[in-house]
Amino acid sequence: MARVPLVQEQDHPELADMIEKFRAGRRGKLINIYRLLLNAPPLAESWFNHSNTVRWKTMLPGRLREVVIIRVGHLTKSQYVLRQHVPSLAVADGLSVEECDALSDWRASRFFTASERAALCYADTMTLEIAVPDAVFADVKRHFNPRQIVELTVLVGTYNMNARVLQALQLDLEPS
Repeated sequence: MARVPLVQEQDHPELADMIEKFRAGRRGKLINIYRLLLNAPPLAESWFNHSNTVRWKTMLPGRLREVVIIRVGHLTKSQYVLRQHVPSLAVADGLSVEECDALSDWRASRFFTASERAALCYADTMTLEIAVPDAVFADVKRHFNPRQIVELTVLVGTYNMNARVLQALQLDLEPS
C-alpha cells in the first residue's frame, strides 16, 4: 500500500483539467503514479510533461527506449515500471516477451544489437556506479550522435528517478 494516499479524482474537482490531460496521455486511465503525484499537482504536471518528452520527443528508436527502460526496471527492482512496460509497451515497440525477460541478464543473452548492448552497458553503469568510465562512454559515442547520447542519458536518469520515487513511496501496482 502506498505510503501517501492516492488522489481520488471525485474528491478533487479542482484537478479535473489536469486529470483529464493525464488520462488522455495514458490510454484513457488515470494510472497510480499520477494519482500519487497529484498530492503535489505542480510536480505531477512537471513529471507528466517530462515523461512524455523523454518517451515521445526524442530521436531514440522505440525499441531502444524500451530496452533501456526495462533494464533500469530490473536493476532498480521496480515492479511498477516493469509491469507498465512488459509486455504491452515493449511489444508495441518491437520487443518479444523473451527479449524482455532476457534483459534481466542481457550480457548472457543472444539478443540485442551492438548499439543496444552499448546502451545497456551505459544504463547499467549509470544506475549501479553513477560515474561512467571513459571506455563505456566511448562505446556509446561509437553508436550514437550527441543528441541521442543526451537523450539516452536523460532516459536512464529519468527511470532511475522514477524507480527511487516509486520505491520510497511504495506505490501500488496497477490492477491486472
